Amino acid sequence: MLTGKYINKYYLKYALFFIIGVVALIAVDYFQLEIPKFLGNIVDAIKNGEQLDVTKIVIDLVVIGVVMCVGRITWRLALLITSQKIESGIRREMFEKSERLSQKFYHENKVGTVMAWYTNDLETIQEYFGWGSIMLVDAVFMSLLVIFKMVGLDWTLSMVTAIPIILIVVWGGLVEKFMAMKWDKRQQAFDSLYDFTQENFTGIRVIKAFVKENQEIKAFAKIAKKNKDVNVDFVKTSVLFDVLIELICSLVFAILLGVGGYFVYCLSMDAPIILFGAKIELTAGKLVEFVGYFENLIWPLIAMGQIISMRSRAKSSLKRITEFLDQEEDVKNPENAHFLTDVAGRITFKNFSFMYPDGTANSLEGVSFEIAPGEIVGIVGKIGSGKTTLVNSLLRLYNVAEGTLFIDGHDIMQCDIASVREAISYVPQDNFLFSDKVRNNIAFSNIALEHEKVEMAAKFAAVHDNIIGFSEGYDTISGERGVTLSGGQKQRVSIARAYIKEAPIMIMDDSVSAVDVKTEETILNNIKEKRHNKTTLVIASRVSTVMHMDKIIVLNDGKLDAFGTHEELLKTSEIYQRMVFLQELEKEVEGGAN
Repeated sequence: MLTGKYINKYYLKYALFFIIGVVALIAVDYFQLEIPKFLGNIVDAIKNGEQLDVTKIVIDLVVIGVVMCVGRITWRLALLITSQKIESGIRREMFEKSERLSQKFYHENKVGTVMAWYTNDLETIQEYFGWGSIMLVDAVFMSLLVIFKMVGLDWTLSMVTAIPIILIVVWGGLVEKFMAMKWDKRQQAFDSLYDFTQENFTGIRVIKAFVKENQEIKAFAKIAKKNKDVNVDFVKTSVLFDVLIELICSLVFAILLGVGGYFVYCLSMDAPIILFGAKIELTAGKLVEFVGYFENLIWPLIAMGQIISMRSRAKSSLKRITEFLDQEEDVKNPENAHFLTDVAGRITFKNFSFMYPDGTANSLEGVSFEIAPGEIVGIVGKIGSGKTTLVNSLLRLYNVAEGTLFIDGHDIMQCDIASVREAISYVPQDNFLFSDKVRNNIAFSNIALEHEKVEMAAKFAAVHDNIIGFSEGYDTISGERGVTLSGGQKQRVSIARAYIKEAPIMIMDDSVSAVDVKTEETILNNIKEKRHNKTTLVIASRVSTVMHMDKIIVLNDGKLDAFGTHEELLKTSEIYQRMVFLQELEKEVEGGAN
């Protein structure tokens, strides 16, 4: 059996189905073993010149056939459906775990690797609980029933059949760990193949733009060859194991026919064999019956090889899934967490420092400022200055030092995470869209919102006119990651999605960089008009985007360089002055070019 802390509960949950399936399987095995006895009696009756009751023979065969047919349908439905339910249950647990894990996990693990756990590994476990459990139960009970009948029929020949059972058990025990290791290598190779393929498809436009299709094909060929070699190695091991089992069974079968035939011959010549003081009286009919029993034993013996192979694979896959489900949820609610309600939108950073889990230096260091409720605040700074780190910290995507970040005076580390995120609407830098209708992307925070509010949000983001020009309007499918929309359209749909949430705090992470100046001005004016009583943070790459905002934060190399109005910063911040100067110079250059 396959056991583990994430598996054991399913045995209890689906105990009734397991019992029904096992009972049906045993019933089929029992009646199947009546057939050799049935045939043996007919052979002996014909040999002895006895009259056969054809009607009774037909009725018996029909009863056996009906019972076996109903039994096979029952155990297949009970055990195979149960295996699908177990797979579905584990997959649900894995997805829930995925949603709870922090960004740290996804920085350390590729999407392709995670998807391999969801597909290949889960399918392996499902296979074991489906056909694997069927084969195991069938092999065990069939073997016990067959051995019982064989011993009762002829104990000497039964001793011969004990040879393959002992050899297979010993051989299987030696091979199982070895096969598990081989399967683990196979899964790792599959992970690499999955990762490469997923990444290649995601970046297909870049590959084509740089005319690197042949380069990627060659790289894929290397990874595919490694995957093939590992799979071939595993198959070789599995085939060798199965062939050896079949060879043992064939040799034993030949011995049975030889020894059993000799016993029958001796009895027919009135010279029966005597072993250990017991007379062996093996008739031709009993030999037919015994051989029939052994033929029923061959399949369980061969199945043992397949079961060992399936179990070794399932154990390896379960180990990987268990390690995933055991991942520490480092970003989680504290005990007695405070739920944010009626958020005004005051944000306070006090001597705030932060280092990413895989970092070697602080992304932000000693940052202190306060944003009053309802203020529109711009955040500027060169790439790598820590702008996005501020966003990640506010969204509680990572743990931060206690006593350094507050919302409405409440330490964010003592607050319920969901309530923090509910208080914030977010426009990400990468403008991720789901492969869904544009309408549903905008209304993501509440899919049941009426269309009028969706349109209102689109107008707020200056994208309504674009949407109604689409072939299906608001019902247009955006495609994977919004591929059917332009960069500026994706940005504005993302802004509309954030606005419609009506959160007391809205964060826009470089969200107007792909739109023209006029559209940017429209969006910023809408923010001032529609969100005048709500806090808004705008990360921008252009000074012109933030110069008219209530306050501006200037970051430089992870430190706060300045905090104040545009006019104040022109007097106090050399970095801000230089940013303004460079932007003015850029305008002049562009004007001269025109």
